Amino acid sequence: MQQQMDLARHLRDPSRHPSPAGMDPARVRIYRELVTGNLVSLLGGAFPVLVSLLGAEHWRWLVERFLRDHRSHTPRFGEIAEEFVAFVDTLDIEALPAPMRRPFLAELAHYEWVEMALLHSDARPLAADPSAATRAPALDRPLQLCPLAWPLAYRWPVHRLGPAYRPSQPPALGTFLLVRRTADDDVRFSELSPLAWQLLHEIGQAGGALTADGLLQALGRQCRVPDLPSFVAAGMALLDDMHADGFVAAAPEVGAGSDA
Repeated sequence: MQQQMDLARHLRDPSRHPSPAGMDPARVRIYRELVTGNLVSLLGGAFPVLVSLLGAEHWRWLVERFLRDHRSHTPRFGEIAEEFVAFVDTLDIEALPAPMRRPFLAELAHYEWVEMALLHSDARPLAADPSAATRAPALDRPLQLCPLAWPLAYRWPVHRLGPAYRPSQPPALGTFLLVRRTADDDVRFSELSPLAWQLLHEIGQAGGALTADGLLQALGRQCRVPDLPSFVAAGMALLDDMHADGFVAAAPEVGAGSDA
């Protein structure tokens, strides 16, 4: 048992923990390369843009630091990418080697992880909404957000980042995206206006407790719009399109479908 613990420490951080006594150093080197190489390859497949920005050498360096420093909260192999996102989010960017000091690293890692997370999500699409045929969500009923449609907000234009575009400062306006999984299990990304993102975000946060009219009235007052009726009308048109696309629907009535 002690030898196994010593081996695990060595594989995570060979610079601080020597090879276990009694083990063939050549075999230990093979184990170490297998562990690190497999992790470099596995995570590289989940974060291709990050790899292309950092380059192979710095990508391996980052994965080695993840292996050394991060303590995962899940034993599931398929959730390593999410753990890696959490690790990148804790990094002190200024403490990284100069070529890696990209202030958008954490947001880019999250953006790339989202696609895999949606592909493997156990969530189900919204049930068919009887009002969908009229393209008009019921104003007097709370709305729900499809669990396979994620409204995301970033400081950086994560969908444009790559070797040819590496900004040093975020733009004045953030990036608002909708990421959704379609019926044929394809993940699609689309840009949102700030209002569209706010609507979807609020519906998701409310958990089926907000009506369309109530939401728009509250947002309009919060933003102090000069023409509240026009704002509500524009918002209703936007929700109408979202409803038709299956992103939002009327939440089921309390007790609906329950046995007597």
